[in-house]
Amino acid sequence: MKIQNAVALVTGGASGLGEATVIELSKRGAKVTIVDLDVERGEKLAALCGAGNAIFVKADVTSEADMQQAVKKTVETFGKINVAVSCAGVANPGKVLSKKGVLPLEAFNKVLQINLVGTFNLIRLAVEQMNNNTPDEEGEKGVIINTASAAATDGQIGQAAYSASKAGVVGMTLPIARECGEYGIRVATIAPGLFSTPMMAGLPASVKEVMVATVPFPHRLGKPAEYAMLVLHIIENIMLNGCCIRLDGALRMPPK
Repeated sequence: MKIQNAVALVTGGASGLGEATVIELSKRGAKVTIVDLDVERGEKLAALCGAGNAIFVKADVTSEADMQQAVKKTVETFGKINVAVSCAGVANPGKVLSKKGVLPLEAFNKVLQINLVGTFNLIRLAVEQMNNNTPDEEGEKGVIINTASAAATDGQIGQAAYSASKAGVVGMTLPIARECGEYGIRVATIAPGLFSTPMMAGLPASVKEVMVATVPFPHRLGKPAEYAMLVLHIIENIMLNGCCIRLDGALRMPPK
C-alpha cells in the first residue's frame, strides 16, 4: 500500500511509539488520526503535523463507544481508513504473590483490557470500515499493525499480566489475518524489545543500564523512530501478513 494520501488511525498516538509513528506517517504524506487520553499532547502533535493533515480524538481503547466515535470522526474528516496501528498499552508490573499478598484480579484484568481487548477493539472496527474501501491494483483495502512485546515470549518475573496480554496479541494475529485475507486486509504485529518510551522513562538509571547490557547489539534502547520505520515498511510491503516481527536487537530477556 502507498503511504502517500493514505489515512491512518493510531492509538496511543500522543507519546512514545505511537507519537513517532504519527510523525513518520505525516512526513510521508499520510493523513492521521491521533487517538489517546492525553488531550494536551495529542492536540499539540496534531498541530505539529499541520492543518488538514492530522486530528486528535480523545478515546479509551477499551470503550466501544469511544472507538466507534474515533473511527466515525476519522471517516468524516478524511473519508476513509487505510491503516490502523495499535500502540496504546500499559505495563503495571506485579508478582502473583508478593509481600502485599496475591496480585489483585482487577490489576490483572486492567492490563488485559487495555493491551489485548483494546487492540482487538480497534481491529474489529477498522476491519469493518476498511472493507468499504475500493481495493487497489493488488486487491488491497487496508493494513492493520499491532504492538506486542518481547515479553510475549520472554516474560520476566512480575510480568504475568503484561506477558499474557502481549502473547494474546501475537496469538490472534494469524487467525485474524487469515480471515481478513478474504477482505483484502493485512494484519501484522511488531514485538519491540527495550525502547526509549514513557513506559521506560520512570525506571531508575541503574535499572536501565542493567537492561541495556542484556541487548546483544546495538547496546542501547531502541528509538521510537525505529519502530515507526518498521510500521512504514509493513504498510508498503504487501507480503508481510499474519506475522509477528521482533524488533529487539537480538534481546532475550532474563527471568528478572
